[in-house]
Amino acid sequence: MDEMLTQEEINALLKGIDEDDVDINDNVVDTIEENIPTISDADKDVIGEVSNISMGTAATTLFALVNQKVVITTPNVSVVKWDDIRDVYEKSCVAIEIVYKEGLNGTNLLVLKENDVKVITNLMMGGEGDDLETELSDLHLSAISEAMNQMIGSAATSMASMFDKKIDIAPPKSKFIDFSESFEPSDVAEFLEGSFICVSFRLQIGELVDSNMMQLYPMDFAQEITDNFIKSQKEDEEIEAEVVSPPEQTRASQNMQQPNTNNQRNLDMSGSNGFINNRNVEVQPAEFQNFDMGSFVQQKENIDLIMDVPLQVTVELGRTHRSIKEILEFTPGSIIELNKLAGEPIDILVNGKIVAKGEVVVIDENFSVRITEIIK
Repeated sequence: MDEMLTQEEINALLKGIDEDDVDINDNVVDTIEENIPTISDADKDVIGEVSNISMGTAATTLFALVNQKVVITTPNVSVVKWDDIRDVYEKSCVAIEIVYKEGLNGTNLLVLKENDVKVITNLMMGGEGDDLETELSDLHLSAISEAMNQMIGSAATSMASMFDKKIDIAPPKSKFIDFSESFEPSDVAEFLEGSFICVSFRLQIGELVDSNMMQLYPMDFAQEITDNFIKSQKEDEEIEAEVVSPPEQTRASQNMQQPNTNNQRNLDMSGSNGFINNRNVEVQPAEFQNFDMGSFVQQKENIDLIMDVPLQVTVELGRTHRSIKEILEFTPGSIIELNKLAGEPIDILVNGKIVAKGEVVVIDENFSVRITEIIK
């Protein structure tokens, strides 16, 4: 143990090993790990936090579109390859490409199951969400693109608040993917050729959908998001520190106002509590002036100040609700039935608030309204 082997002696020993004694499973090539991009746990937490906040806002937007309770659970972040996505979706899915055109530079994909897309688009068109037998068409893809446009648009607003800069996206594009047909992942997005970040959510829409939704990020774009988040957090901490810490001048003035320790010894102290007894302090209850509220009520309001403010007056003949499908079927000559009966008073609104009711009359070939009732 006292004598160390030289490098020449080590090489000589290695050359003396019989090649037949080496197991094929011990091949050096097999011991080298594949060079797969990785991401730290801290960065995963950041991406999960950003996705969680963004999708919380997106869930509210989706609720307004489908009029159903929408729940998107806490995300799960992992590094995967395209084959892992195929195993989850089995037969088919819809990939929606989201391109960030301002604030962030990158692309990500939202991946939904085919039936989930059918439910969402059917609800958007005024259906019950149960039309799953219809084949997925361009209308479905267009509708889901618009839904994702509004959802990710609201999510981008949340990200802009987090990163303290404007973030905007281009109109999303949807593509139907049938795994029974051969295709290259790069046809959907180039980053799908290698490893990428997958953020998986559980998506619940009323009692109609209980499924998974995935958000796929390229590695470099995920890193850009984490860098922006960490940078914004540091800036917030610095601003908070500047607000909490007093300036140097304030500190100096505070030091000048501190009494000298020698002078403190000359103070007349009594008892162990250390209260100063240099003077007697007389304590009296506070007295406040009584306000006469009547004087305020009796003041005359000067309404002349707002007499020239313009207000929008609207005469509403009636209202109705129609689905997107019915609206797309409108043609010249189509009749829209309203919620008011013939001869029923019409509503007169000022800045969107009903103030009166009336009836339609014609004066000099112009439609006019005769007020019949004032709404208090």
